[in-house]
Amino acid sequence: MIGLIGKKTGMTQVFDDTGRLIPVTVIEFAPNVVVGKKTAEKDGYDAVVLGVYDKKKTRVTKPYGGQFPEGINPTRILRELRDYEGEVAVGDKLGVATLEGLRFVDVAATSKGKGFQGVVKRWKFGGGRNTHGSKFHREPGSTGQSTWPHKTFKNVKLPGRMGGERVTIQNLKVVRIDAEAGFILVRGAVPGPRTCDVLVRDAVKKTK
Repeated sequence: MIGLIGKKTGMTQVFDDTGRLIPVTVIEFAPNVVVGKKTAEKDGYDAVVLGVYDKKKTRVTKPYGGQFPEGINPTRILRELRDYEGEVAVGDKLGVATLEGLRFVDVAATSKGKGFQGVVKRWKFGGGRNTHGSKFHREPGSTGQSTWPHKTFKNVKLPGRMGGERVTIQNLKVVRIDAEAGFILVRGAVPGPRTCDVLVRDAVKKTK
């Protein structure tokens, strides 16, 4: 696995070699610092711990700061990538050049939070008629038995908090990589609002 922690900058449009207009998401990358390495002998699995964006010293607690080796500033974000491909050492800084050669990537982020929503917006329920006299418009409808035992069935779609979940979009095509400017362009939308933190890694299901 190859991956980096980036920041979603926004969306734009670019032309490909054939002149087609393609919607793309711009993901910007700051230098990712290798904070630590885990081995199968010591931890039971192989992984690389990446950190990005230095954290204020006044905000660093002793338990949190104890994760960082001497000489490495505590970072605001930490991510662990298992079975990392390539030889890296603690203290190395990884840039966009790490993603060179990838044609498809998987992007994970926290989706936009939409608050408490009803079944029409949350689950796309059709609702009832809007004609005069109808008393059923946007209600969820029946959720269980009308007689004993009075209970709601499991996995019934009901109103509740929407969004704010970890979402992974797979098989996004890499349109362009600019190592000097430190960003990549991927085709399509990426979960989360602008300036949110995203994890970009090589696609699990698609390579060609």
